[in-house]
Amino acid sequence: MRFYISIFLTFVILTGFSAPPTPVAPEEEVTIIVELKEDTAPFISELKRRLPRLEVVAEYDTIFNGVAIRGTAEELEKLVRMDNVVNQYPVQTYRSLGEKPLSFTTEDIRNRIQSPYTGDGVKVGIIDTGIDYTHPDLEANYSGGFDTVDFDEDPMETEGEGKTVHGTHVAGVIGANGEMEGIAPEAELYAYRALGPGGVGSSVQVIAALEEAVKQGMDVINLSLGNDVNGPDWPTTHAVNKAVELGVVVVVAAGNSGPDSWTVGSPATSSDAITVGASALSMKAPILKVPGERSKVAVQVLSGSQKWKLDKKYPIEYVGTGEKNLDNVSGKIALFERGGIPFSQKALRAYKAGAKGVLIANNEKGMFYGGLDGLNLPIPVGAISQEAGKWLVEKAVQQNQWIETVQESLGDQVAPFSSRGPVTTSWEIKPDLLAPGVDIMSTVPGGYQALQGTSMAAPHVAGVAALMKEAHPDWNAEQVKNALTTSAQLIYNKETPFPPTQQGAGFIDVNKALDPEIVISAAPLSFGKADDNFFRKKLSFKVENLSDEPVQLQMERPKSENGESWTVPMTMEIPPGKSEEADVELRLNNAFLEEGIHEGYLTLKGETDYQLPYVYVKERSDYNKVSGFELTQNWNDEKGGMYRFHLADQVEKVTIDLYRAGTLLNIGTIAEIDQPRPGMIEGEAGLKNLDLKGAYLAVVTVNSNEGSDSYSFPVYIEGE
Repeated sequence: MRFYISIFLTFVILTGFSAPPTPVAPEEEVTIIVELKEDTAPFISELKRRLPRLEVVAEYDTIFNGVAIRGTAEELEKLVRMDNVVNQYPVQTYRSLGEKPLSFTTEDIRNRIQSPYTGDGVKVGIIDTGIDYTHPDLEANYSGGFDTVDFDEDPMETEGEGKTVHGTHVAGVIGANGEMEGIAPEAELYAYRALGPGGVGSSVQVIAALEEAVKQGMDVINLSLGNDVNGPDWPTTHAVNKAVELGVVVVVAAGNSGPDSWTVGSPATSSDAITVGASALSMKAPILKVPGERSKVAVQVLSGSQKWKLDKKYPIEYVGTGEKNLDNVSGKIALFERGGIPFSQKALRAYKAGAKGVLIANNEKGMFYGGLDGLNLPIPVGAISQEAGKWLVEKAVQQNQWIETVQESLGDQVAPFSSRGPVTTSWEIKPDLLAPGVDIMSTVPGGYQALQGTSMAAPHVAGVAALMKEAHPDWNAEQVKNALTTSAQLIYNKETPFPPTQQGAGFIDVNKALDPEIVISAAPLSFGKADDNFFRKKLSFKVENLSDEPVQLQMERPKSENGESWTVPMTMEIPPGKSEEADVELRLNNAFLEEGIHEGYLTLKGETDYQLPYVYVKERSDYNKVSGFELTQNWNDEKGGMYRFHLADQVEKVTIDLYRAGTLLNIGTIAEIDQPRPGMIEGEAGLKNLDLKGAYLAVVTVNSNEGSDSYSFPVYIEGE
């Protein structure tokens, strides 16, 4: 028998589960469901005597003992002091299939399309949590699939405990054809259930699903899933590359670990796949102001929260992580620090204590993205950066200043949660492009729901790829990808484009992708890691003219940083139906360059301008050298166990030590690796004679000429 500490790195869906909340103003009455220990009659009698302002709107005595009660937040808060109360639940809103839902972003994208293509005859495989193929908007296009969780031919979404909706939502964006229309409403949809209850699965299930999809002849495959291994050498990444090599267009969600760099994970790290980040279409965003201060605080509303539309000034109270009593937040905005208890518990405690809104400041540098786990409250809950939290404490809390909410108009934006590149080891730019990923309404079992994440962005591109395969059935996967990235449109942060490692080539342009004048291949330009004092590298790209007229292009010489010098091509004259290659050379003097990521765009100017993203990394940067650590123990094997992890850099030595969790008792060194090469590292772990059971911490220490770095990974040993 085999016993595993960690069998395979877990894959998760790349979304925030967030039902559209019931629009209730903070001052209005709301309805909650109260679960009781015993019969309802004595409780209702006591309620009418003690809290006459509350209204009982429903009683339940069959499926469980409880009542639905309507009242103000202040009055409802008093229920917690009554005997017989087991729990309280906010009322959720469900939308029936017969009711017209909120607007779909797919309508916005389809309204821009000036062609007749619908994806007719194109097979799209969706590797996800399964699909509710009985949904009226999906049943006509559902064509089959496979379940690699239960290993049968019924890839239905998980029902009951751990139920999921994710795959059905993704399927609707790609190819719904009913009340909702997907991007490719006549595509043939195939479901491959690789993620089980709770939306979690292993690399074994994902790779098995990829194999089934390729065998069944998919033209396009969508993977709205991923892990945290930022490297090109993980098995799922190799599997995706192989699927593309066999002719399949593979679209992968970038991940939801932004806004920091180096956060894209496998299989979005695949060189050949189309990796998609999330954008937010033009909207108004809440900004907080303090009287007399010029600085402002941007609020990122949590998934599942009310929109932040407070129309009055409010005092603000700092409450730490919120684990203690919230005695002084009634009528105020409660400012929490991230950590201690989940976001949903912070928000619920603040609401019960009478808060008008909730802010959660990050406990580390930068912004974060989170959700309320399905909790539906009538007050807004938002995230702010650590820096903004400290500023509000100093300028508002300590100065007794009331804060004001204003709404500022934004253009198209990169969603803050969208994972960024580059990819370690290969140093490539990811994502490749952007698509809508914020507040995306689509199909779910039983109706429609709004979700957000790069999981929602990827199927927009998969749907466009289906249209392109219908329009150009002879195009291979590389041609589809190149047409998409060549035609994408950069989005700007005021006057400056968002950098390539955030948006790749830019936002999808469906019409230009379906009928491009030119296609540029071998872009973006990834020059790698500049380790030498005098670095020099030349990269080639190719321009193919698909139009009926000659094309003339000239590369604009980029503005050079200190220590940077470029040689770019002169004018390119490309006849109709022909192609031409050109070289770009980069020379660096490291003595004058700053550490870290250097990136930007090279412009090919003509009647239409085209942007080529480029990137290089100077020496040491802030990425993790080790990720995706796994450890297995097998008592029936003389090896005793195996380890596996991804290494980003060439280093002198790697040491793996095992510690007992909690006490941090050192069990010993289980592996030492000299001069390992970058990529996936596997080997024997010295566990054969160790009597291990329970929770441990594996500490992987990397020694190089840049110093020593250590990375900790929790592991669990079940015992023999």
